[in-house]
Amino acid sequence: MAPRVTDPATPPPQQQSAQTTRIEQWITLTVLVVLIAGCYLVLAPFLTAVLWAIILCCTTWPVFLRLKHATHGRTVLSSLLMTLAIAIVLLAPFVIVGVTLAESANQLLEHGKKFMDEGPPEPPAWVAQLPLIGARAQEYWSGFAHNSAALMEELRQFITPLRTFALASGGAIATGLIQLTLSVLVAFFLYRDGEALAARLTATASRLGGERGGRLLGVAANTMRGVVYGIIGTAIAQGVIAGIGFLIAGVPAAPLLGLATFFLSPVPIGPPLVWAPAAIWLFYKGSTGWAIFMVIWGLVAVSSVDNVIKPLIISRGSNLPFILVMLGVLGGVVAFGFIGVFLGPTLLAIGFALLQDWSAEEHKPAAGG
Repeated sequence: MAPRVTDPATPPPQQQSAQTTRIEQWITLTVLVVLIAGCYLVLAPFLTAVLWAIILCCTTWPVFLRLKHATHGRTVLSSLLMTLAIAIVLLAPFVIVGVTLAESANQLLEHGKKFMDEGPPEPPAWVAQLPLIGARAQEYWSGFAHNSAALMEELRQFITPLRTFALASGGAIATGLIQLTLSVLVAFFLYRDGEALAARLTATASRLGGERGGRLLGVAANTMRGVVYGIIGTAIAQGVIAGIGFLIAGVPAAPLLGLATFFLSPVPIGPPLVWAPAAIWLFYKGSTGWAIFMVIWGLVAVSSVDNVIKPLIISRGSNLPFILVMLGVLGGVVAFGFIGVFLGPTLLAIGFALLQDWSAEEHKPAAGG
């Protein structure tokens, strides 16, 4: 029987099988990458809402567990109650401000029309006493006093930029409200299925990183709670305290100014950007006593929250450097809209805490060394 002749160019069956397996692996990897990219494109418009919902659920999870125990283990009912509570805390301030603005719209229009018709009054005497710029400021102000035509001519160059800014700001606020509402809706499902998701996440972290993976997950959760309690808790406290001060001093649109203080709280020297102009307005209106009260209230009551309460709370999670807080606020606003005021510093704090833990672990001396 003649021996079987094989083509030397044909690889052996084992090599063919290995090549087929490698091709299948590349096809599987390509399909997986395409699937992940497709999922990202689908979820990208909702990424901000999902991240915010995850942060809210993680930080309020202990409260949810207590509520679930109080409702005898009714997960759906507990999730619904927590969702309603979050909706009230997050969305109620916007409703209050909207109602306040609607009630004050006619009054604001009347004041604006009167100001445009009559022009600004004569500058007060203290303007001329300002160092360096006093004489020039008084002369500039006097040129528009009781001269609405000159004032309108000067303001005309600012109308277009202000209109563009107003439209952009209104669009950003509307987008932010939609994201907030969506995050509240997502939070309900995270509460309902949170235990199963947490178990899978813990198992995945342990499988990928072993004991360190589980520990880093705990570090991330603790940091998130500490930073969110510090940032949002401080913002709520400062907004409420500032709003009370505006109401006591008789400043118009006090709820709106309180909400502005809430959003500017994470920004360095943010709250003074609200209460300082209010104090200047009171002084300009002749209410010198209330202006002094507003300054004292801002320095003592409002600032004490940021200088005392915030460091105590936030230090439990992560000692985030000042520069990272500032970059987190600014970058968060650019990336996520006005929700990024709180989302940006939180994400940076988590990353900073994980980096600290990882670097500390890397620099530990080896056992027996």
